[in-house]
Amino acid sequence: MFKLTPAAAEQVLKAAKQGGTEGMCLRLAAGQNPDGSIDYRMGFDDLTEDDIRLTSEGVELVIAPEFVPLLDQTTMDYVELEPGQFHFIFLNPKDPNYHPPTEN
Repeated sequence: MFKLTPAAAEQVLKAAKQGGTEGMCLRLAAGQNPDGSIDYRMGFDDLTEDDIRLTSEGVELVIAPEFVPLLDQTTMDYVELEPGQFHFIFLNPKDPNYHPPTEN
């Protein structure tokens, strides 16, 4: 379904602690842009009755059912894109902008 890398999980847990949202789930959502690319959203939230709930690398994740088709098979990572600049990235084979990661 959806998974986090250890680096992403570590950063999510650190952000929850710093933001006072420990114990809350990380909610994931996605929307499809007119060009077919996928726009990803996330934030700490409470679980609702209809949510799909899963755990990855010790992080509780929730996804509303309508977002599952776009987020299925996605991996969220936390990487250094440029020296000193770290970002969450979404690796999703369903996204037309997806390029499998390569080792440099």
